[in-house]
Amino acid sequence: MRPRPPIQGRGIFSGTGLIITGLAATLAALVFPIWSYADRSGTGVDVLNAQTVSTQYGPLSALDRDFITKVRLAGLWELPAGQQAQTKGTTEAVRTAGRHLVEGHTFLDERVRTVASQLGLALPDEPNDQQKGWLSELDAAQGGQYDWKFANILRLAHGRVFSVVAQVRAGTRNSLVRELADDANTTVLDHIKILEATGFVDFDALARDLAAGSTPSITRSPAPPGPTADPGSAVPVTPSPSPTYTLPPAAASPPPGT
Repeated sequence: MRPRPPIQGRGIFSGTGLIITGLAATLAALVFPIWSYADRSGTGVDVLNAQTVSTQYGPLSALDRDFITKVRLAGLWELPAGQQAQTKGTTEAVRTAGRHLVEGHTFLDERVRTVASQLGLALPDEPNDQQKGWLSELDAAQGGQYDWKFANILRLAHGRVFSVVAQVRAGTRNSLVRELADDANTTVLDHIKILEATGFVDFDALARDLAAGSTPSITRSPAPPGPTADPGSAVPVTPSPSPTYTLPPAAASPPPGT
């Protein structure tokens, strides 16, 4: 008996079916993570919700609490650094920068202590180890070396915190934290400008240090306050007047290390 010739269409339809099945499976694999991502534990949203507590001023996240702590820590070492610069600085621009630090952190420290009290947060009462090290460097420096170290150490510290302020201000859901971030932004930006106006900032070294990444936080965020049973609607906060300062004229940049 002569064998039957193969049916040509059967192979075509079978191959087409396999292709369609494969495409459908690929599409399902791509779509599944999109619609299911928000429900997966361990995601950024999941972590945010787990570390956020309710307050009458709106949700308070772990980043909010860490920011409040950092504002307090900044005042604990920059205020004495500013006081020191008013006596050890060898130029009027450095002494003026010291006055700005004192005025700015006197204002900001009062604000952060008020906010922390309203939110039931504990604050540190001394600088961290890195900040103590910076103060020791300034204590040991004299003359032109002091001017250069003061301008560059403080400018680097302010550059690192500036991005944190922006991140908190952009994403916080707490009205008190928003207002504190506004005050911190005004103060930090003023200090950045006044330090640059001394003429001692080494921008090449600054760019390298900032690109290398900031040092991980040594302190932990304070424990969250107890959750409010019924926070209700978030309480709006009337913006506080921001401090204003007059910048001195920029000086000619001296050679680094002088």
